[in-house]
Amino acid sequence: MFGIGSTELIVILIVALIVIGPAKLPEMARSLGKALGEFRRVSTDVKRTIEMEAEQEEQRTRTEEARKELFPEQNTDKEEPAPAAQDAATEATVDSARTKEQA
Repeated sequence: MFGIGSTELIVILIVALIVIGPAKLPEMARSLGKALGEFRRVSTDVKRTIEMEAEQEEQRTRTEEARKELFPEQNTDKEEPAPAAQDAATEATVDSARTKEQA
């Protein structure tokens, strides 16, 4: 746990007991625990969002490569799909990722 040994942890607890006092120590520990839990949830959510965005970009790249491979006669200089079509494709990818997470 953070590279802290049992001796260091005991010293930290004793100093905290002296500085904060025995009456407020449980309250402070509870607040610290809640803050760490919230930080962990937020960091997990950010990580999940980044991974999902990377997966979506990878999927777009694979789709484009497959399209070029399957339809080489089509001109690649055509306009990009409308933003609404891209949003629908993105929502489908996000829904499939959520389904995978829930399974």
